[in-house]
Amino acid sequence: MSSYSELIKNFEKIRSYMREFYVYGFKSREEYDKKSARSYDDERRRIESWLGDHMSFVRTPEGKNVFISIDSRISGHNPFYKALKSKSFTDGDITLHFILFDILHSPDVVLSLPDILKEIDEYLSGFESPMMFDESTVRKKLKEYIEQGIITSEKVGRKMMYRRAEDTRLPNITDILNFYSEVAPCGVIGSFLLDKEDGKTDYFSFKHHYITSAMDSGVLAMLFCAMREKRIVTVSNTSRKADEPRKARIIPLRIFISVQNGRQYLLAYQPEFNVIKSFRIDYLSNVKIEEPTPRFDELRAELDKMQSKMWGVTAKKNRYGEGRMEHVDFTVKIGNSEEHIVRRLEREKRVGQVKKIDDHTYRFTADVYDTSEMIPWIRTFICRITELNFSNRTVENQFKRDIEKMYRMYGIAEVEK
Repeated sequence: MSSYSELIKNFEKIRSYMREFYVYGFKSREEYDKKSARSYDDERRRIESWLGDHMSFVRTPEGKNVFISIDSRISGHNPFYKALKSKSFTDGDITLHFILFDILHSPDVVLSLPDILKEIDEYLSGFESPMMFDESTVRKKLKEYIEQGIITSEKVGRKMMYRRAEDTRLPNITDILNFYSEVAPCGVIGSFLLDKEDGKTDYFSFKHHYITSAMDSGVLAMLFCAMREKRIVTVSNTSRKADEPRKARIIPLRIFISVQNGRQYLLAYQPEFNVIKSFRIDYLSNVKIEEPTPRFDELRAELDKMQSKMWGVTAKKNRYGEGRMEHVDFTVKIGNSEEHIVRRLEREKRVGQVKKIDDHTYRFTADVYDTSEMIPWIRTFICRITELNFSNRTVENQFKRDIEKMYRMYGIAEVEK
């Protein structure tokens, strides 16, 4: 049997396996040809060590297919966070970590870098074949901890002095963290805080619990950082239509999250094509933050303006900066005491207008960049629609073909055209 380590260095590899098998899922071992069978088995066993309680499988003629099965009535916490908490360290990393925090054991201990180096040498002097840590390594490690907020620095005269940061207690917010960790972007932060406070309790249950976005937390955190600092990023964008990811240099503007399926999108400006477009965050990897851009505020304001014509995440715009609109309108008929249908129209419409024709007839109209994004919503009124018009005839014809196909499935021979 192949051995494996539960701890990992490269999370992107694990993310890829999880996405292929447990999110998009239902692939057998034989169907996965991107890596060797042995590599697949090693990664599968590692993932099972985190998600074993939530894994099921079915046997098909093609082989055994493994998938995630979670009952949100029972499980109130996202199991994918376990993968994000499994990170390996070199022997030097872990040794230096514990030595530094043994030396800086209290916020009252304040030392300069030379003093810390001297303490490390004394600390290691009693060991046979002790590790050696040079000034550059220790300085980089201290800088990393300063950025993480667990070490603080202060210049005193010409010396930089270091101390451990004050511990922060989190009283009376356990319920907030329990909710935040399951619904917010980068909710894994809340999960880490709950681990520290030993406060994980199933206070909440979710009818729709979108857990797979947890795997994209690292990518999302980098994008948030780039937006805060108004920087350009380079990303690898995976496509179902291409064998290899494509590099894209973009300016990230906003994160959109679907309340229907939990899918996360990045709306970004791509200078190469002079277009604001959407990218699925689960398709992005290898985010590299680059130089600041003076165009960030201008482009974000432009996107905000576009939102009045966006139903979903499509912000169509050609290289000359002109948007192309598509029109849709449909009329619905309601019966007596069915005002709730009209309230639904008003409540759920993201753009557009609802106009009363008479006591039993209402018309919805909208001009958007992509009417195809509206189809799932329009379908929910299908038994009440008496008239429907799309300026994009391709979308309208496809909608009508889908209805005809449904009629045939239910054995309705005559279909009104």
